[in-house]
Amino acid sequence: MNKSILEGKRHIHFIGIGGSGMYPLAQILHAKGFHLTGSDNNETETLQAIRDMGIEVKPLGQRAENIEGADLIVHTAAIMADNPELIAAKASGVPVLERSELLGIVSSWYSDAYCVSGTHGKTTTTSMITQMLCVAGVDLSAFIGGKLPIIHGSGCAGSSDVFVCESCEFVDTFLKLYPDTAIVLNIDADHLDYFGTIENIIRSFHKFCELATKAVIYNGDDPNTLKAVEGIEGKELISFGCGEGNTYRAVDIEHLPGSRTAFTVLKNGAEMGRITLQVPGEHNVLNALAAVASGDRYGLTFDQISEGLGSFRGAGRRFEIKAEINGVTLADDYAHHPTELTATLKAAKEMDYKRVIAVFQPFTFSRTVQHLEEFRDALEIADIAVLTDIMGSREKNTYGIYTRNLAEIMNNAVYFPEDESAEYTDERKYQNFEDVCKYVVEHVQPGDLVLTMGCGDINKVNKMIVDRLRGVTAT
Repeated sequence: MNKSILEGKRHIHFIGIGGSGMYPLAQILHAKGFHLTGSDNNETETLQAIRDMGIEVKPLGQRAENIEGADLIVHTAAIMADNPELIAAKASGVPVLERSELLGIVSSWYSDAYCVSGTHGKTTTTSMITQMLCVAGVDLSAFIGGKLPIIHGSGCAGSSDVFVCESCEFVDTFLKLYPDTAIVLNIDADHLDYFGTIENIIRSFHKFCELATKAVIYNGDDPNTLKAVEGIEGKELISFGCGEGNTYRAVDIEHLPGSRTAFTVLKNGAEMGRITLQVPGEHNVLNALAAVASGDRYGLTFDQISEGLGSFRGAGRRFEIKAEINGVTLADDYAHHPTELTATLKAAKEMDYKRVIAVFQPFTFSRTVQHLEEFRDALEIADIAVLTDIMGSREKNTYGIYTRNLAEIMNNAVYFPEDESAEYTDERKYQNFEDVCKYVVEHVQPGDLVLTMGCGDINKVNKMIVDRLRGVTAT
């Protein structure tokens, strides 16, 4: 992508400006003095936040006339090819960028860009680093895949040369970025519908590490990550993990009441100090170690690092506590891969809940087929696993896979058989959600944790359950 494409441009129009990935880009470009307009089909809190910045949002709906006057047009990957606004944009002769291309260009503007990659933990770690730097008084810019309370959203625009950016590997999006410090949390078999093999995934992460101009911070405990950093030269290599030999190590890990986790940090064998996190699980210890390495490399003191990480209470949809009603705790989590489910459910089981009830929405048919037995093993950590129908998203069910295929190999599954010959409609999905909600409300007990899990719209089920337990009439 030509990094100079924004030169001489004044008016940039965003198709789908209310998307969580568009909002931080709009913030940064607005702060840089560009004139922005945007459109969207749905009214959201994010859309109102964009209006509050003084950015013009066209009336709801996407129309060809919305692009008038723009000399650059940006769209999200979710915009379909038959969208009238996108069709008009491509016919206009004006340059058109997909959101990830613009993010890559923006990342090149900063001389200290921390780009956080990994199959799991990206949003949490990007949020931890952002929180840590904000608390230390750094006026940074950030791009995060979830909402972070301290910045009131999924991004922020600062005046310094520091940029913290969540970097997604799907369809090699992260190879469009310009990282100064590349951070690799872990590498697992995911998005095989695109990559095909784990070897291809590792190869892409290696290319990502090669892009770093200053340093690579990587998980020294993860075999696939170690393969990805083999042969990386000309930049500082910094490892983190629990095992001996890592630059930064976590030792004496302690699980504390109130979903807290404490650990001692060693740097090259010497004790730096102890950190208490307000989030649970050893996976978050590793995420925090990546943040420690980033903060230390930036030049923060250990007290600043500890204070910043100690104030972090999670990002949106990452073990996010939604309600506590009559002794029942309801939380929501983005976990959708077996490794993520395992880490989150193990953390939940280490807490003092009577039972852990996982409400899981499988996402994409290909992932469900490829990891069927791993999903079983992960979900059986819960006391009860209530399964929704599979959310196909961008795929058609050419695999002949259904929720029953997973439920039938599990010992703790509850599911609601679907008519496999019928078309999958929104009405059918919400009936399934209603069945799931009804089951949970009728069977939950004081002391239980109900944890909705998935990267689709399972958070809607969480809200349904919360409303029923509070006695709110369903609409």
